[in-house]
Amino acid sequence: MTEETDVKSYLGNSRIKENVSAALDKVFQQAVLPYNPYTILLDNFQKNAEYYVTTKSHQQLDAKCLKASEVSRVGTLYKSSADVDPTIWGLENLLKWVDARKIAQHIKDGLDTVKISEDEESAVTAMVWPPDQPAFIIGLASGKIRLCNVRTNKSQPLYGTDSCVVALAANPSNKAIISGHADGAILRYFFDNEGTGLSHGQIVKHSCAPYALAWGSSIVAAGCDKRIIMYSPDGKITQQFDYSKDLDEKEFTVAANSPSGHSLVLGSFNRLRVFNWAPRKMVWEEGTPKNIPNLYTITALSWKKDGSRLICGSLCGAVDLFDCCLRRTIYKNKFEMTYVGLSQVIVKNLQTGTRVVVKSHYSYEIQKVNIMGNDKYIVAYTSDTLLLGDLKTFRISEIAWSATGGNEKFVFDHNNVCMIFNAGELTLVEYGTNDILGSVRTEFMSPHLVSVRINERRLKGGEDNKKIAYLVDLKTISIVDLIFGITLATISHDTRIDWIELNETSRKLLFRDKKLRLHLLDVETQSRTTLLNYCSYVQWVPMSDVCVAQNRSNLCVWYNIDCPERVTMVTIKGDIEEIERSDGKTEVVVNEGVTTISYTLDEGLIEFGTAIDDKDYSRAVLYLETLELTPETEAMWKTLSQLSLESEQLHIAERCYAALGNVSRVRYIRSLRTMAETNEGQFRVKAKLAVLDKQFKVAEALYLEQGYVDDAMEMYQELHKWDDALRIAETKNHPEVELLRRNYFQWLTDTQQEEQAGQLLEKEGDFMGALQMYIKAGLPAKAARIAIAHPDISSQTEVIERIASQLVKGGLYERAGDLFEKIDQNQRALESFRQGKAFRRAVELARFVFPKEVISLEEEWGDHLASQQQMDAAISHYIEAGKSIKAIEAAIHSRQWSKVIQIVEAQEESVARKYYKVIADHYAHVGELGAAERYYSRGDTPEKAVDMYISQNEWEAAHKVAMTCMKPEEIAVLYITHAQDMEGKGRYREAEKLYLTVKEPDLAINMYKKLRQYDNMIRLVSIYHNDLLNDTHLHLGKELEGEGQYKAAEKNYIEGRDWKSCVNMYRVADMWDDAFRVAKQHGGANAAKQVAYVWSKTLGGDSAVRLLLKLGLLEQCIDYAAESGAFPYAFELCKHPSMTDKLPDLHLKHAMHFEDEGKFAEAEASFIKASRPKEAVLMYVHCQDWDSAQRIAEAHDPASVPDVLVGQARVAFEAKEFGKAETFLLRAERPELAVKFYKDSGHWEDALRLTQEYLPHKLQQIQDEYESYLAATSRGGEDMLTPAKTWEANGDYSRAIDAYLKMTVMQTTDYALLEEVWYKALELALKFVPMKAGNVGTTVAERLAEISRFESAGEAYLSIERYKESIDMFVAGDKWDRARAVAREHAPQFEQRVEDEYVDSLKKRGKAEELASVDVIAGLDLLASRGQWAKCLQTAENEGREVLNKYVALHAAQLLQEGQPIPALGVFTQYGTSENPANFNLYRRMCNDLFLAESFSSLTAYKTWSALRDVLAALVEKLPQNKEFYSLLQCAHLLSVRTSSAGHKQLFEIGVKSAVSLLRYTNYLVPDKAFFEAGIACRAIGWNNMAFVFLNRFLDICDAIEDGSTDMLDHSDFSDTDIPYDIVLPEDYSITEEDREEAKEWVLAVSMDQRVQQVLNTDERGCYEASLLNVHNNVTSPQCILTGYPVLRGEVVFKNTSCVANKDDWNVYVMARKVSHSVECQDVLSYLQQSTGAPSNPSYSFN
Repeated sequence: MTEETDVKSYLGNSRIKENVSAALDKVFQQAVLPYNPYTILLDNFQKNAEYYVTTKSHQQLDAKCLKASEVSRVGTLYKSSADVDPTIWGLENLLKWVDARKIAQHIKDGLDTVKISEDEESAVTAMVWPPDQPAFIIGLASGKIRLCNVRTNKSQPLYGTDSCVVALAANPSNKAIISGHADGAILRYFFDNEGTGLSHGQIVKHSCAPYALAWGSSIVAAGCDKRIIMYSPDGKITQQFDYSKDLDEKEFTVAANSPSGHSLVLGSFNRLRVFNWAPRKMVWEEGTPKNIPNLYTITALSWKKDGSRLICGSLCGAVDLFDCCLRRTIYKNKFEMTYVGLSQVIVKNLQTGTRVVVKSHYSYEIQKVNIMGNDKYIVAYTSDTLLLGDLKTFRISEIAWSATGGNEKFVFDHNNVCMIFNAGELTLVEYGTNDILGSVRTEFMSPHLVSVRINERRLKGGEDNKKIAYLVDLKTISIVDLIFGITLATISHDTRIDWIELNETSRKLLFRDKKLRLHLLDVETQSRTTLLNYCSYVQWVPMSDVCVAQNRSNLCVWYNIDCPERVTMVTIKGDIEEIERSDGKTEVVVNEGVTTISYTLDEGLIEFGTAIDDKDYSRAVLYLETLELTPETEAMWKTLSQLSLESEQLHIAERCYAALGNVSRVRYIRSLRTMAETNEGQFRVKAKLAVLDKQFKVAEALYLEQGYVDDAMEMYQELHKWDDALRIAETKNHPEVELLRRNYFQWLTDTQQEEQAGQLLEKEGDFMGALQMYIKAGLPAKAARIAIAHPDISSQTEVIERIASQLVKGGLYERAGDLFEKIDQNQRALESFRQGKAFRRAVELARFVFPKEVISLEEEWGDHLASQQQMDAAISHYIEAGKSIKAIEAAIHSRQWSKVIQIVEAQEESVARKYYKVIADHYAHVGELGAAERYYSRGDTPEKAVDMYISQNEWEAAHKVAMTCMKPEEIAVLYITHAQDMEGKGRYREAEKLYLTVKEPDLAINMYKKLRQYDNMIRLVSIYHNDLLNDTHLHLGKELEGEGQYKAAEKNYIEGRDWKSCVNMYRVADMWDDAFRVAKQHGGANAAKQVAYVWSKTLGGDSAVRLLLKLGLLEQCIDYAAESGAFPYAFELCKHPSMTDKLPDLHLKHAMHFEDEGKFAEAEASFIKASRPKEAVLMYVHCQDWDSAQRIAEAHDPASVPDVLVGQARVAFEAKEFGKAETFLLRAERPELAVKFYKDSGHWEDALRLTQEYLPHKLQQIQDEYESYLAATSRGGEDMLTPAKTWEANGDYSRAIDAYLKMTVMQTTDYALLEEVWYKALELALKFVPMKAGNVGTTVAERLAEISRFESAGEAYLSIERYKESIDMFVAGDKWDRARAVAREHAPQFEQRVEDEYVDSLKKRGKAEELASVDVIAGLDLLASRGQWAKCLQTAENEGREVLNKYVALHAAQLLQEGQPIPALGVFTQYGTSENPANFNLYRRMCNDLFLAESFSSLTAYKTWSALRDVLAALVEKLPQNKEFYSLLQCAHLLSVRTSSAGHKQLFEIGVKSAVSLLRYTNYLVPDKAFFEAGIACRAIGWNNMAFVFLNRFLDICDAIEDGSTDMLDHSDFSDTDIPYDIVLPEDYSITEEDREEAKEWVLAVSMDQRVQQVLNTDERGCYEASLLNVHNNVTSPQCILTGYPVLRGEVVFKNTSCVANKDDWNVYVMARKVSHSVECQDVLSYLQQSTGAPSNPSYSFN
């Protein structure tokens, strides 16, 4: 039931819960339930089982892809054996809380029950049925998941937990499921992991029981915590939506993903929430939620399989269906396309109602959909793929496809495959397969030139047949196996091919060429046969290998294509149109002109071929027995006999040979059949069959396998194959070998087979006997071979002479020459070689014996080859003989032009010149014009190059050559002559080009003018005389007009932008239709109307009216006539009945026309006729003809009489005749107008008088207006005060106050006056009208505030005891003392507020000094925010150390944030550090930034490191227990030592040691920079082993920085050192790319040097020399305070006994300081003296 009416007829108008309840009453009567479930949960979208029908939904889901529709499907009911029935949610779960054994007897027939195991007593709590699967999955309250097979009606466990299953969901591919459990666990199970690498098991543990669970583009879970969480496949949260704070939201009960996985719907109480997957952003986007009142809790959701609809079930039993789509379109009124998702479209045929789902398997957005191929096929595009489908078979394919701009061409001529042509490539796509079947390169897109066969008639037991035949070029066919992608055959033909077609099994190929020759190719053997000449039609008969063709008037049929010589021919009179095969009958339809005649083919013969292909030979025999023996059937019997023998079906082969009359074979096969009946005769039968098929080796193998050697020898002897018999005997060591050999020789001699006898003797070693046999057999060549090979024979002169004479007699001169050469008769050998034309042997012999003969032999050799037309081979011999001319001629004849050029180039110029012309002619002939020109020039014939270019229409090139060898006038004459010649031959384009080449465009223009080719003429004029283009068009237009060629003239007039002349031309020619058309197209509607008007005037009367009605311009022409003053013609046109309504309007226009001309009487009459007497009245009023106006008004429009009186009154007023005007207005009963006139004229007394007399209700209004008038017209404020003062004097204080308050800034800008006036009003109110004092005081204060008189406003508020407002005004006016006084005296609660606002004011105005006097911290904050740090710190310094430390830290933090660590260090240097832990991160950040930014080795960096050292030293002094800052201090100190050593050669080693010691602190330093500096320093000093280790470590760290992880770092080189392993990688490299590459190249170079080892230097401890820790005994050595190296002996002791120095290093450093007077070194020593105390010897140490 798909229509609403059907649903209603079945269910009535009730809700589904009532119908379901009624339908299942019998079920529930016997079911033991705690309640009556109203909801039967349905899954009609999976198309499994049909039972109940739902009603039409009235709901609508207003989201991105959902809208309301109708329910049109039914539900499915499944049962569980559970006795306990919990409440379960899920539309697709198909739950029923009734024992299966009880409900089964009430369920409709055909609905099966899947039985769970007898011992499983747990209730079914969740269920999911993946589409197209034979099983569904259920979840039980026990936590187990089971698989239920509907075919076997059995279930099996998948996995289980200890927590109740609350939800199940399948992934979009339906190859995996997830389950949600009451404890929040979400588990996954794969039926097929599809190569994802993911495993079964728990994914994540949700925050609550995931009742709403779905698996689409993400795993989505929700429940009672009102949070929706999206998980990735590995359980990570990718997105979440939290509605826990939304009081209107309830817990989520169910979720459903669309089949594509891109849309998600979650249900809760009265609400559906929609989420859509955004593929580009890779996130879920929330749509507008749909609130459905009274729906209550949503318990179930399910999508239709194609994603087009969503069904929703509620707790109360309502089931609603929603139509889901992004958009709908109608395609050509034939198809409806519904986009249910970005990657899915449903195509519905509006005529048949069939639906096809087009879906991208890769989730790409479908951008365009087309229906092609007679509405049978669909093509859809995505960004990266192409979808193709067959709308009848519903097979859809999706292939990878790059954007081609829509240039591809689709061919749908084949039922199973689509052909796509694009950019010279043919791509084949098989419907239903998501891979390209194959692609080939071809430029020929005609269906007749491409043949594809896809399993159209598979052979019995055969493999897939997918092949294509296509044209590689016009003469080459290629056949490709599409399964294996190999080329089966390539056929080259000598003529252009125009038709090809494979048979249905792809074993045969028919093709026809342009000469109408039909050819057949056997694909397997690649043998080609010409079937027919003059072939005008050819085609295979469907479902057979029968071929039908037409040869002129003959119908040719090949029933057995394997025997192409057997053809059946029938005379016909017409042309074959097609072949029809149906109902066991095959007919060839022939069109004989008037009638169509059908020729029936022999169906039996056709069926024979089909049977043969199907290998059903018995059926083939039955077919052939019904036929008479003809040449065609004889060929068929032969074919069948051969096939039956191959398949060893002897009875069929015997019948075939009997039909052919081959009695011997019949007897032979019958004997084989008799032999086959015995067991031991089986192999003999096979052997004899092999002999019959001439497969002797097979027969031999069969005999020898069974040990029957004599039989094999006998077989060969019977066949006279003695060699094979001897071979077997010798191989098997047969005792009669010698006898057999003698018998064989005797047989050969008896049968005069001397050659074979000689071969036998030669094998036995009897060479002389063999020679005699060869001579006897007349084979002197073989005899000569034996004589040459055996010196004992070659020494016998008589034998040699005999052989030589026979060789010469037989013409075997080369053999004779070989023989003579063997016996050293060289002269005779040379002559023999010459006679035999064996020049190669002759030359080889002559080179050693007769050197002078070599040249002549080479020439003879060349002449011989030339006589044999082997010119290319003769060239080299002529060259060897020194015959250059002959070599050139031979090269020319053989068309070896490269050799011609090489030889000619070597000749003298006089000889070469004539050949240059020949070479040039060749290049001109092949189209290589540049080369031809070059050789024409070298041959002194440049004029031929000019002629060549002209013949090839290369005019520019010809002109260029001509310029080098001809005068300009000669060139012009030449070109003009050629142009005139071409003009005479009708080659006008070439002539034009020539004229233009010599810059004579006028000649070309005249040529086209004479030829009347005006288009070309205009084209040239537009290019070369564009200023004359319009004139040319007009000239041509007039000329063509004179000739009566109006259309051509029109074209020129229009292009000449003179359409009016064109209209006039048609008007003069009385061609009004064309005139109207032109005017309408080019002049617009107004011009068309004018032409129609003139046209109609030429017709007149009724004809004009009919014309204008036809054109739809009657009314417009009437208007135009009226506008033109042609009123008589207009009235004539209005006589038409349809225009009677137009008469009044026309009379009105006529009246206005008369009025404009001053003909008032005629105008009056026309106004009356137009029923517009008022217009006549107004006309006379305008003329001030009051009597006429009064007359017309009283006679025709009494309502206008007052208007006349008013008009008279207005004139009287203007004349200042006020009394007369007042009388007129009173007569007109318009006293209000009189009042208005009086007011306008300033006569307010009269206005008040009339108002009081006639309009008393408006008296107050007039008085107010009078006051306003006084206010508006006064010259200043004093004038406006006059009424107020008057009222004040009269004691009307209330009105006086109001009058004073009417003074505003709108009346005056004198603020002093306004202040005085408003204060006056306030005084009067306070004194005389205290009830209004509050309002008046407020108004006055507000107005004073508006004009910025804040102090006065404050006083006003104070007068009415509004203290807060008063204080606010004083604050606003910056009157702080007055504000404090009011607050102190009247409102103490506001005193602090006043002070706070005073501070805020100072802050806003930036008065930091004043602010500081009030609030020091606020003032300092203000200075800091304004960046005045110097003043801020100076002020803070006076406020104590704690305040100073705060702002020092703030300043330093700001500098570090701005990337200025050195200025930050300067701040700490100047103001010191604080031991406040809050500043520790600041110190760390500063150190890290300095380590990253400053140099480790440059002398210029010393100031930075020494300053950092001093700052950290002061900090460590305050924090002696802080190891981190102590380590940072050591880094700074070593860096200061390192940089102080720069530039001092004697301190270089100390600097290197300090750089190496710094590696101990790489957990604080920048690691890549520290190792790089240490490595470079070691390399510079020559410590290559350590340099190699450090730089190698540097490169490893660089790789780790690139990878973002230290997991791959190898610490083995530093395992026995105190260099830390745990380091912090910087975000980016701190060393430049150039330095990194240099280090890499050095490491690679040194790694090849065996002298350098990847080890660290060690000391006497056997440890790394810079390590403080002895790894062998865990003893830590003291550190040298100068270099950081361990001090093992020779130490310098400081006062602070914990600090020592290496004596050697200390002495070097002290001496260097004394010699160089280095300030930096002195500073280092000063620091050491201050921090550690002076050494025992302050200058130098000898101890």
